[in-house]
Amino acid sequence: MDLTAHWVGFAAIVIFVAAYSLVIAEEYTHLRKSKPVMLAAGLIWVLIAIQYTSVGDANAPGEAVLEFLVEFAQLFLFLLAAMTYVNAMSERNVFLALRGWLQGKSLSYRTMFWVTGGLSFLLSPVIDNLTTALVMCAVVMAIGQDNKRFVSVACINIVVAANAGGAFSPFGDITTLMVWQRGLVSFGAFFALFIPAAANFLIPATLMSFTIDNEKSQANAVDVQMKRGARRIVLLFVATIATAVSFHNFLHLPPFLGMMTGLAYLKFFGFYLRKTHTVTAYDRKDYGEPGDVSPFDSFREVSRIEWDTLLFFFGVIMCVGGIGFIGYLEHLSAYFYGELGSTTANILIGLLSAIVDNIPVMVAVLEMNPTMDTAQWLLVTLTTGVGGSLFSIGSAAGIALMGQARGLYTFSQHLRWTPAIALGYAISIWLHLFLNTNYVGVMPGS
Repeated sequence: MDLTAHWVGFAAIVIFVAAYSLVIAEEYTHLRKSKPVMLAAGLIWVLIAIQYTSVGDANAPGEAVLEFLVEFAQLFLFLLAAMTYVNAMSERNVFLALRGWLQGKSLSYRTMFWVTGGLSFLLSPVIDNLTTALVMCAVVMAIGQDNKRFVSVACINIVVAANAGGAFSPFGDITTLMVWQRGLVSFGAFFALFIPAAANFLIPATLMSFTIDNEKSQANAVDVQMKRGARRIVLLFVATIATAVSFHNFLHLPPFLGMMTGLAYLKFFGFYLRKTHTVTAYDRKDYGEPGDVSPFDSFREVSRIEWDTLLFFFGVIMCVGGIGFIGYLEHLSAYFYGELGSTTANILIGLLSAIVDNIPVMVAVLEMNPTMDTAQWLLVTLTTGVGGSLFSIGSAAGIALMGQARGLYTFSQHLRWTPAIALGYAISIWLHLFLNTNYVGVMPGS
């Protein structure tokens, strides 16, 4: 049933736009982003169900909702395992130790600009771009306490680098994860985007670096010791990723099953840490009364995952699924991929992700399910991943850093460097079309 010209369709669009407006305004309203989209999802499907029931087809909406639920459940379980590992590494002081190590190097501001950007690019494919950006932002804020220009430009660089790094790995961004779990691009094929992603980061970084002083930072060294088991948890995380890839590539099982199996590795190791924990001087305040350090608890790390983000994904998938069920995405797909062609459409979709965040944009593309070859799926993965860097509100990393470095990294400061970032965006697309269409054996736009 095509409801695109029906009042139900118009109402659904109004509800979704209103809900997403509240998501964009989260920084000012302090209303968690999951709340409006979850409410919108329920309202949209209620309207659809009322209309279908009135014409005697009451079961169709419920069956569609269950299909979207399966898609969300796979994403949810995958991220549940990944976020728990990140929380465990944070609890074991892995990221604090990295920050302390960088602060103790007494590097110049320009060198630290490149180090934090480079680490953002290299870490985001593994621990996701949002976590990477938050860790590196803490570093530049500790180092550049008296240098606001450095903090501002370094934060822009971190956002660009983290988004670019996340684009060439199935684990680096939600968009790449969704494409991989759908089986549209193989695990190894994502790494064909490494050179385009690197160009996307290096071109604006080079231009920005000339504005950074070459004098040494005045940050004090901070000695942070990792807790017992930290390195082994990092190794278990690597083993978990290998398990997920092996399940998918060799056994043709969904990746989330491999991640949940890997989560069991952490839980068994957590049981060992808890049973063998002994209170030491490190666990005490002033070597006297017991301190805040407690035995490792894997379930505590599960409870600390970013539930607002996971529920936001639920709301977005259900909202976009409802809009697709109404028929709007079919019309959009016919125009974008039928009339404009895949290459043009995917580039424009990347630009759209700078305004509307890449997650709902990629969900919409996946629901459209256009007929595209691997090169084009890689292109839309690249553009939605790095397109969000054009504006500070275009990615989760940018939005998070505006809150973390409030007053030092702002929308307007990021906007000054949008032309440089756009140059990197354009060159990364050209490199992909030049290098990777031969890699997959097709021509662009097919």
